[in-house]
Amino acid sequence: MNSQPSFNMVLGLAMNTSLIFTALMGTCNMASAKDADAEPTWAFKLTPSLYATQNEATAADVNLRGNLGNQTTWIGQYVRGNDFQQTRWGYEYNIDFSWGQIVPSVQLASKGFVGTSVNLQIGGPTYLITGLGRTNLKEYYNLTFDPNDSYVIGVGTKMIKDHTLNLFSVKDNRLNTGQIVTHATWRWKIDNAQRLVIDVSHKSGRLTQNSDPVKGNGISISYDHGNQFVKWAKEQKVNFSDNNQQRISAGLRF
Repeated sequence: MNSQPSFNMVLGLAMNTSLIFTALMGTCNMASAKDADAEPTWAFKLTPSLYATQNEATAADVNLRGNLGNQTTWIGQYVRGNDFQQTRWGYEYNIDFSWGQIVPSVQLASKGFVGTSVNLQIGGPTYLITGLGRTNLKEYYNLTFDPNDSYVIGVGTKMIKDHTLNLFSVKDNRLNTGQIVTHATWRWKIDNAQRLVIDVSHKSGRLTQNSDPVKGNGISISYDHGNQFVKWAKEQKVNFSDNNQQRISAGLRF
């Protein structure tokens, strides 16, 4: 990596958490009303992250995510020195059915970006995973590291107690880049206080229709203990560029 992690950068973003929290609560208050007798309670997850990338300035991000029942909303700020900054907001709703679930979502970001997606899980305890995503193709730093204008296809199972296994691919179906990222994930609920998640991935494709093809692998490991968590990731050819990246995140739930 070409630079040391900028802890002053992430500290500065974290100091603005109170402003993010206020904005998020304003968003939450606009969500559809729930039954007063249910007394819903918001649960929040605060995640500061550092991104160390070859040939780029080290970047920092702070994301605050809130859940209320089937609703999830988030607001975040990504900063890469003086090169690039972007604020984002998103919302998704989990709709449960006897045969599975549908999760529609929308994300807005500064610089005019708009993205939407719908993901489905069909069946259980072994199930089909599928979905579709679309954007308006405006400038956006992709923190999912998968193609956004894409479809998803895969399978998963929860047949082993306390374990969830998923295998799925995310493939570009709009920009003729041939981008495809395949993930194998393992989630292990160790006990009521601990959880381990490992995601290994492989990618191939081109940054643009006329770029040279690239291939690369990635791995991420996250560990939760109580209300605290840490996540580390290493990825080759991040976002189909020529650069490799390492990421570290740590935070808490409240």
